[in-house]
Amino acid sequence: MSQAEAARRTPRPLWSLGLLRSEIAMTFRRWRTLALLAVLAGVPVLVGIAVRIETGDGAPGGGGDGGAGGPAFLSQVTHNGLFLVFTSLAVTLPFFLPMSVGVIAGDSLAGEAHGGTLRYLLVAPAGRTRLLLVKYATTLTFCLVGTLVVALSALATGALLFPLGEVTLLSGTSVSFGEGLLRALAIAVAVALSLTGLAAVGLFVSTLTTSGIAAMATTVGLLITVQILDTIPQLDALQPYLFPHYWLSFADLLRDPVYWDQLQKNFGLQALYALVFGSAAWARFTTRDITA
Repeated sequence: MSQAEAARRTPRPLWSLGLLRSEIAMTFRRWRTLALLAVLAGVPVLVGIAVRIETGDGAPGGGGDGGAGGPAFLSQVTHNGLFLVFTSLAVTLPFFLPMSVGVIAGDSLAGEAHGGTLRYLLVAPAGRTRLLLVKYATTLTFCLVGTLVVALSALATGALLFPLGEVTLLSGTSVSFGEGLLRALAIAVAVALSLTGLAAVGLFVSTLTTSGIAAMATTVGLLITVQILDTIPQLDALQPYLFPHYWLSFADLLRDPVYWDQLQKNFGLQALYALVFGSAAWARFTTRDITA
């Protein structure tokens, strides 16, 4: 057997750092991606300015009972600018962050098919399974980058507009600013992980069509529909199985001790969605006729 024949028969690995780097670089060079990141960065600035104007000279604002969610965080922003990070993540998580992820995931394969470049990506050394994994990994990278953009923008805005110092957790315990930063980083990672299920749903939708716009619109439409279902009291038996149901569980990282129950349910649910819809995307993509 010649060396050329042996090379052709050698199984190709399912992973390629070179292909992943190329895909990530291409995704983050697109104007659409940059525009989405700019919007995400702008939300904390607007929230911070609104709170500053509302409180006049930055004096402590009104109520909040210390419970989880955006309003409780918002009442603490004027005491400590670090809480703008938590508030901004709570504000962007229901719509802005998942919408951005839905756009990236929905366009991942459908956009390539619409542009006529998908079949060229499938020639050696790339294969269908490897390309699918790289597309999903790129979407997950955007989940993390988008979340960090929100967090960093909020941290910078909070530092400019409000005082910084010891952080009073939702459980009433005070921790140092350094530990507060570590908890903020942990929360950003938790929020990014919360979007992995949606990323898999978007990837699956992207295998069903050759229109990037249709895939993006369908993914965002599904997101809105599921979130509406999650607010209907009559569907309380179904809601624990909807991927956004535990999104705001990241607030439990601001307790001492940390409440892990809702967080574990969230991560387990995201892993289940990633497995089910990732498998469905693989089954569809590996058997699909690629003509563009």
